[in-house]
Amino acid sequence: MSASTPPAPPRWRVRFQLYLTAVLALLALVAGSAVSWLNYRSASSQLIDSHVTQFDYAVSAAESRTEHLLAPVDATLQMLGGSALVTAGSLAARLEALPLLIRALRQDQRLSALYLGYPDGEFFLLRPLDSPDSRRLFMAPPDSRYLVQGIDQQDGQRWMQFVYLDEAGRVLYRQRLLSPPFDPRTRGWYQSAVRAAGQRILTEPYRFYTTGEAGASVAREIAPGVVAGADLSLQDLSRWLVRQPRISRSEIVLYDATSLRLLASSLPPQPDRHGLALPELGNQGSAAMAALARGPHPLGAYPVEVDGEPWRVVVRALPQTSYGPPLRLAVLVPEDELLAAARAEGARALLLTGILVLVVVPLAWWIAGRVSASLVELAGRARAIHALDFSPRPPLHSAIREIDTLAQSMDGMQATIGHFLAIGLALMREREPHALYDRLLAETLAAAEGAAVGLYFLDADRRQLLPAGGLIGEQRLILPALSLRSSLHDARARALETGRSQIEPLQPDSPVFDGLPPPVMALGRQGPSIRLCVPLVGHEGRGTGVLVLLFVHGQSLSHERQAFIEALAGLAAVAIDNQQLLSAQTALLDSLIRLLAGAIDAKSPHTGGHCQRVPVLLRWLAEAACEARQGPFASFRLTPGQWDALLIAGWLHDCGKVTTPEYVVDKATKLETLYDRIHEIRTRFEVLKRDADIDYWRGVAAGGDAAALGRTRDERHAALDADFAFVAACNTGERPLSDADLARLRRIGARTWQRTLDDRLGISHEEQSRLPAAGPLPATEPLLADKPGHRVPRPDGDGTAANRRRGFSMEAPDWLYDRGELHNLSVRVGTLTAEERYKINEHIIQTIEMLRQLPFPPHLKQVPDIAGSHHEHVDGSGYPRGLMQDDMSVEARMLAIADVFEALTAADRPYKTGQPVSEALARMRAMCERGHLDRDLFVLFVESGVWRRYAERYLAPAQLDAVDVAAVLAPPGDRTPATLR
Repeated sequence: MSASTPPAPPRWRVRFQLYLTAVLALLALVAGSAVSWLNYRSASSQLIDSHVTQFDYAVSAAESRTEHLLAPVDATLQMLGGSALVTAGSLAARLEALPLLIRALRQDQRLSALYLGYPDGEFFLLRPLDSPDSRRLFMAPPDSRYLVQGIDQQDGQRWMQFVYLDEAGRVLYRQRLLSPPFDPRTRGWYQSAVRAAGQRILTEPYRFYTTGEAGASVAREIAPGVVAGADLSLQDLSRWLVRQPRISRSEIVLYDATSLRLLASSLPPQPDRHGLALPELGNQGSAAMAALARGPHPLGAYPVEVDGEPWRVVVRALPQTSYGPPLRLAVLVPEDELLAAARAEGARALLLTGILVLVVVPLAWWIAGRVSASLVELAGRARAIHALDFSPRPPLHSAIREIDTLAQSMDGMQATIGHFLAIGLALMREREPHALYDRLLAETLAAAEGAAVGLYFLDADRRQLLPAGGLIGEQRLILPALSLRSSLHDARARALETGRSQIEPLQPDSPVFDGLPPPVMALGRQGPSIRLCVPLVGHEGRGTGVLVLLFVHGQSLSHERQAFIEALAGLAAVAIDNQQLLSAQTALLDSLIRLLAGAIDAKSPHTGGHCQRVPVLLRWLAEAACEARQGPFASFRLTPGQWDALLIAGWLHDCGKVTTPEYVVDKATKLETLYDRIHEIRTRFEVLKRDADIDYWRGVAAGGDAAALGRTRDERHAALDADFAFVAACNTGERPLSDADLARLRRIGARTWQRTLDDRLGISHEEQSRLPAAGPLPATEPLLADKPGHRVPRPDGDGTAANRRRGFSMEAPDWLYDRGELHNLSVRVGTLTAEERYKINEHIIQTIEMLRQLPFPPHLKQVPDIAGSHHEHVDGSGYPRGLMQDDMSVEARMLAIADVFEALTAADRPYKTGQPVSEALARMRAMCERGHLDRDLFVLFVESGVWRRYAERYLAPAQLDAVDVAAVLAPPGDRTPATLR
């Protein structure tokens, strides 16, 4: 992951109150747990130390106990050194000393035997038989209590005798064996005692053969080569170990460190009676002893693991006060029992910790709630700012300094952003440049809390800064321009050049105040001041102007205030730039609209002013409606956007005429297309007249009566002249044609003439496609004809069905054009055929379709409907959509009034002359009565005098005649004479 990669957001979020409560509870839990753990560790250490100390005491006691066991035995051995047994040379002599040995055995019942070994290999031993098992083992008589085992030499032979004695020492039975294999000199106790040279020795412990008990031999050399010994049972030591205070499952063992043989323990021994060796430490059925036997056997205290359970072991060495094996005393204790008190104390501490947590949680919840309430409120205010809700709220205070500072900063940020956006919205709403500049100056001066403010813009040549306005308090200022060439070091020029704000300290005598308005000069001369020049940067990154503020003595310019002013200047620059761009686009759009309207008018010189004059009438009529304070239009008002839509519709209401053929728009005669075809008809009449002359001369040449032939010729000429004059009169369309006129046209058209040339020569491919195949020449043709070539078919997708799909109700003729001569001349009224009339009317469909294709902004979306409805009638009989009054907007009905009045009074139509205003208003009144025009708007049009204002500016003086306004406005059928000029 790169260093620039932002951290991923957390997967989950919690409330601050819950978070803080959890943290405090966790801290309490961790602190309590730590204290409990430390107490547990301390208690455990103390318990272990106490256990070790106690064991050390036990070791000392065991040492004393061992010495207590050995000391009497040693004393007995030393006593034997002063007896006759040392010098006795035979078994009989030694038997005499039995009372001494019996008394020693009776005094110390721990002794299993007393014996002496002599340098010549003789041996003397006294053993008590104090149990049936021992008597049975040695096959002694039932009353036997002691057994004497002696080895001596008689007659060069070694003999072993067994003497069984009763309780009183009397002999009960004797048994003698020859050559016994036993020689005391080969025994370890004898050899160790001889080496010890009079010191007490202790042999390696072993199990007594007769009793199965663990024991050891204590020996001492009492005379040179004479060693006295005693077998000492360790059963007493085991019983002493059992009596020692200890933990229930703990074990105390005494063992040989060399052979790991068990001497004594606090557990019952499990001897192997088939051998004399002591049991091994690991074969006593104790897992703890087995664990001790398996591992190393260092001295000290250390842990061991017994069947997965932790135990503690303390091993101490018994001091060796005599020759003998190294003995170890060990205590094994399970940790759970050793540290039970520590664990109980830890559990109590944890319990107290839990109680503390239970107390801390609600307290922490309450404290966190008090703390988080301010944060929740701040979060709500932040969300409000995010939602652009800057409604005032009461100040928020907190005892926590950081939260209080954050609250104050949040309130300041809310106020700053709210004020900034309010100013920005106010600037963006201003549509007029000067109103925008005035608003900017006022808002900047109020926000900056300065003394004066000025606004400058670069001229088109970027050579000087032109003032757009200034303000000191509520007084407007007229500021001088600044030439950039001659004032390169001026702070305004530097700000514009560097694109950074310039702060300039000023003294009262600074030349900056020279040439400024007197109020500013007087303000600056009062004391030190500061001038802040902030550049205005447009969307292209180029400086477009400078905003200048003056701060006088007592007014501060903080960093925050400067940043706010710079941000406001940036916003103002965008607003001004947008306003200028909008003004430029509006001007461009207006120019394009006027260009298109001019092109439409220029297409037909005879209607050159229609698209220019209708918007004037429309605007005046709309102004009259907006100024009305009573009547149907008392509440009628137009927004700036609606004004734009209305005037654009007025300018573009006939834009569809660009698709109307020019000859149709300007058609002055019935036979006119690109030229007036009456000349072709006249030529045919000339041909017929020439035929009459030819017939005359042919008759004369044939010898006919010249006078009669001349009269016939003249009659034919006169008839042809009269017929042509009639055709020509029909062609002008100046009067309606009757049925008789139409019948005469058909009779005249039935005349024939001879065509001797192919009529397919020299024509276009399209026209050829409309003509039938060429016939034989000469061809006889009617004088006035409706030929197939005169009919132009309508393109696919054009016609009544297509109109219906687009929402238009106009019925389209079958042919796009029908230029038939009789068809055109037979038009009863006017000069236009049905096809041409449709083509004229179709311009409104084209107007709507063309305007619908334009991406008008929302406030201009009504332009197509307004512009395309000026031929609709309020009774639904109009075109192209057959709308009723309620289906049309007031603006559309206004456009119909303006269009009709301009058309009636226009003097530039080739097919009519301009009507006087009285006739025009009379005709419009009639149109209102027929349901063509909105009567309320017509009344407003007349009463407001819009018609008079228009006539005085655009019509010939002769057209502004007397108008009987009362008669014009009278209800239908009423003509109250009253003339108002």
